[in-house]
Parts: sequence; structure tokens; C-alpha cells
Amino acid sequence: MSQVSISHASTRVLHNKLTVETQSTEPPIYTLAEGKPVQDPTSSVVLRGPKVRGGALALLEDTQLIETLAHFPRERIPERVVHAKAAGAWGEFECTHDITDWCSAALFSKVGKKTEVLARLSTVAGEKGSSDTLRDIRGFALKFKTEEGNWDFVGNDLPVFFIRDPAKFPSLNRSHKRHPQTAVADSSMFWDFHNHNQEGAHCLMQLFGPRGVPASLRNVNGFGNHTFKFGKPEDGTFKYVKIHFKPDDGIKNLSEEDAVRLAGEEPDYHVKDMYNAIERGAYPSWTMMLQVMDPKEAETYKWNIFDITKIWPHKDYPLMPVGKLTLNKNPENHFHDIEQAAFSPSTLIPGIAPSADPMLHARMFSYPDAARYRVGPNYQQLPCNKALNTYSPYQRDGPMRMDGNYGSDPDYGNHIPSPVRSSFRAIRSGPADVAHDEWVGQVQAFSSEVTDEDWEQPRTLWKLFKTNRDDDKFIHNLASHVNKALPEVQKDTIRMWAEVDEEISKRLGKALSENQSKVDHQKAPPSQTALAKHKK
Repeated sequence: MSQVSISHASTRVLHNKLTVETQSTEPPIYTLAEGKPVQDPTSSVVLRGPKVRGGALALLEDTQLIETLAHFPRERIPERVVHAKAAGAWGEFECTHDITDWCSAALFSKVGKKTEVLARLSTVAGEKGSSDTLRDIRGFALKFKTEEGNWDFVGNDLPVFFIRDPAKFPSLNRSHKRHPQTAVADSSMFWDFHNHNQEGAHCLMQLFGPRGVPASLRNVNGFGNHTFKFGKPEDGTFKYVKIHFKPDDGIKNLSEEDAVRLAGEEPDYHVKDMYNAIERGAYPSWTMMLQVMDPKEAETYKWNIFDITKIWPHKDYPLMPVGKLTLNKNPENHFHDIEQAAFSPSTLIPGIAPSADPMLHARMFSYPDAARYRVGPNYQQLPCNKALNTYSPYQRDGPMRMDGNYGSDPDYGNHIPSPVRSSFRAIRSGPADVAHDEWVGQVQAFSSEVTDEDWEQPRTLWKLFKTNRDDDKFIHNLASHVNKALPEVQKDTIRMWAEVDEEISKRLGKALSENQSKVDHQKAPPSQTALAKHKK
């Protein structure tokens, strides 16, 4: 993998020049939030005492002071539980290839068609103040604003994920974040989770391989991870699809040493790099490509095509280019455009539908639910999230309603007969959805088991690492992280990697034995009270 030299000059944020008022030579008058003009924004209404020099009593009648103080602690909305730190930008998608014979989604309706896009690229585990260059998955989220609604692409920079059972999702993320006792990231917790959920070995190899820390967000892949259905609702046909965004400038990565150095010197390195590139006109771009599978092939394919821990090999399903994504405009205000933005794989348009992937279904609930909590129940009305055309009078009221609340239109739904009309308000029906699957099955509790099939793709990736001479980097990156775990956790981790290849296990064990352990969280000896309770 290519390495890049780091220039401090490239990390300086280019500040926008002060905008010159062209409409009027008069500057705006400062007012309170409700519009009252104010003479001095720094003053407070006080009762000054004559005996003590400088002493005064602030008065509750001072609306400016109360407004200023009361708004300040409410300026922050809850940060995302994951994907808190991000760069973002506006751009456009251009359809470059005709797929209208098998997909009717609006953004692919004709070659040359352009669609506005909002992008948010993020780290996953770290909080908003964390370093950009930590070894972590990068989120790759896009909001396409089409005439038939918003389509959200919510993916990652790695092609597979750590788990495939949705009930494990909170535990996975907790294990990658902070220990509840020490409040610091903890390698023992991280590896203990993965030692007991070994279906994630393929994703761990991707994370600790040479692509674990990108040189720039402009040089990462964007994978949809899940399998989706692209189709033509009008005739009930569809294809299974895997979605890829490939950076036109290629994949570029940081060495472990450069990543660690930048974490201290320039913790916002990736955010600045993206902003600066767009400001100077070096617009980052990606080619959108699809892998396409006929539904009949899915019935007999060698792997479960809905398993998010597995890829579809390119030799079986080659990449098909369909369009180009270009980011060409920085946000005018990061909070307004990026922090309030909400993305969810449930945000779909006619022609694109979910597949039978339980992890996808869980995310389709969890993501908008998080947005309702974090931003509010009417988050879809904010400019960054607002669709081009909406009429949804059955979802109304609630705090911060901003669109007129549909006035006097009825707030209940009727079946739409033909000819189209309702009792008080004529409405038209939209197009049909992509064909639904037909199911005959049994309702049951289910958690997947790890089988030898789960080790096939990791073994192939290990052979690729050795062919590309990336095996030393992988072992080094792996050992550096496992080295901070408790000794008993390290032993389980060594045994896990033997399932991929005995060589990984032996080389990891040797690397750990040669380096003094730097455990993140030592086990505290049991207290006398705890011992007494145990004896009872």
C-alpha cells in the first residue's frame, strides 16, 4: 500500500474571507432572538452599589443576559453514540451508465442526470474530540436528494462488518469504546468480545491490515456492506446488488508511525484535509460501482449473500460502473449541515429496497430512532435532511414543527380508491415498491454459529497479505493492540488467529512475548468486603 508524506502546511484550515455586503451598505442591526434591537450586546442590566467599587447586582429583567446564558448550555445536541467525529461536504452524483432496463431508481433514470448529495465521512468509536488517525472503521454516509425522495447510502470504508446478529450490535460498539470503570478505551474488552464472536475475524484482518488508517478521507472506499435489491416496481423484477464507491485518486494509507504522530500533532488532520482540498478546488470524487446477482443465483451460491461478514468475490461478480460522485462545496456551517444531518438505510426510494439481512433491518430501526432522540422527532424538516418533495400529513405536530404542519389537511389516512380522492383532500398514490420476498418459515430465536465457512475469506486475505508483503504490517499492527490486553485475553486471541493460519498465531505469540505488555486496565484485587460476601 502506498504511504504519503505529511506536510504541516496541508493541514492549515483555509478560513473563508469576510463576506462583503452587496445588497446594502448598512450592516445589520443586532437584535435579541425575538427581534428586539439592542444597543450593546456586551452589556448587562445591573444595580450598581455606591460603596463597593465595581460591585453590582444583576437583574432578572435583563432579557439579553438571560437569553445569552440560557442558550449557551443548550447549544449542543447529544453527539452520536458512534460516528461522532466527521468531515462533511455537499456535492453531486452524475449517472454515467444506463441501467434502466433493470432498475428504475430516479438517480439512474438517464445518463448525464445529476443529483444533489450531502456526504458525511466519520470515525466510528471515537468521540467528537478524538483523533482522526486512530485505527478504526470510517463511516461513509451519503444523502441523495432525488425527485422521488431521499436515498441514504450508509456504509463503511471496509467491505465487511464484525457481526451479523443484530442483538450483538450494542455490545460490539461498547467493547470498542470506553471501559465503564476506567473511562478509557480498553484492549482487553475489545479482544475479549472478538475472541467470543469470531465471525468478525475477516473484518479484524481488514482493520489491522494496511488499510486500517487512511491517509485522507478522499482516498477511502465506500462500501454499502449489506445486500440490497435494485429493481423495477412496475414489472416486479429485481436484482441483488452490492454497492461500492471507489476513490478516483486511489487508495492511500498511513503507516502506524505516521498515524500515531498525527494523533498528537494534528488530531483533526482528516477533517482539515477534506475541507482544504475542496476550498482549493481539488474536488474529491468516487466512481460508483455495483456487483449484480440474479435472485435465482442467490439460492445456490456458495455463501449466504445476506451475511454482512462476507464479500462477493469480484471474479464471480465483477464491478459494474454506474456513476460518479463529486464533493465540491464545503458546508457554510458545520453544525447546520453536518452535525444535524441524519442518515439511515431505511431512507429508500422506489427502485431500491432492503434484502433479507437481519442486520440491515435492525439498522433501519436503530438509525432513525437515534435521530429522533438526538435531533428531535421532526429532524426530517431541517434543511440538510429535507427531501425535495414531501406530503406526509399523517406525521405532524411534535416539537419544532417548521413547515406549516399541513394546515387544515386531514391528519388521518384513507384507502385510496380509483378514481383517486379522499373525503376532504384529493391525493394521488405513489409508485409500487420493489417486489417483496415470499416466505414460508418458522418463527424462532436464532443466533448464528461460527463454522469453517467463516474462515475461508480470512484465509484468502492472509494469502493476499503475504503476496503483497503486507503480512509484517498486519502482525505488527495486531500485536501493538493485543499487547495492551490482559494475559488471559491475549492467549484466547492467539488461539483465535490459529483458525485462520497457524503462522499468524505463532508470529503473534512471538511478537507479544518479545514486547513488554502495556495492559490498558489492570484487574484490581478483590476487596475484603467482596471476599467476605463470596465466603458467605
